[in-house]
Amino acid sequence: MTEDARLRELICTLAKSMFDRGLTGGSTGNISARTLDGGLLVSPTGTSFGCLDPGRLSHFDAQGLLIDGDKPTKEMPLHSAFYDTRSSAGAVVHLHSCHSVALSMMPDVDADNFLPPLTPYGIMKLGQVKLLPFFMPGDPAMGAAVRGLAGKRSAVMLANHGPVVAGKDIEAACNAIEELEDTARLAMMTRGLSPRALSQIQVQAIVSKFGVEWDR
Repeated sequence: MTEDARLRELICTLAKSMFDRGLTGGSTGNISARTLDGGLLVSPTGTSFGCLDPGRLSHFDAQGLLIDGDKPTKEMPLHSAFYDTRSSAGAVVHLHSCHSVALSMMPDVDADNFLPPLTPYGIMKLGQVKLLPFFMPGDPAMGAAVRGLAGKRSAVMLANHGPVVAGKDIEAACNAIEELEDTARLAMMTRGLSPRALSQIQVQAIVSKFGVEWDR
């Protein structure tokens, strides 16, 4: 199997796993990954994570031209913004995961640090998650908002919509976005119960030990 074929299969396998576990439903969500030659493989528009076809993924060359496959997701500005501003980005995943969307609707969340520090893993895998305002689906302004972060965040939460995460490769991006949803689920489960979160000293120790990107 060629590297291109292996990557195509992996994208579809991981997408189906997330779909089967209810992390995104229907034809929601989109996923992309860098190819060895600097191009991109992207999930097509209107497709379900449950049944992506490896041979029909949208294939862009290193100059950003669509060279084969189906028409790409309308959220390409989001994906391009991460690739253009984060040199370490090898994959980008966007889901409509339920608990993270629910948390984005809460009036008292910190827009600059969306996830509360409940476990070390959300910090280690995501750093600080920026909550962005609501945009219409497909609005190029979403990409502009990500570009405005100047590559300083690997993950954003689109209010009332869903998370978007960039990772060094497709597996890292999928693992990180699942951690985002798990942390949001914990936050919603414990909301109003005064959970014992990690202290600032503990957070800073995790940031230092694992080399996490952290602004404050």
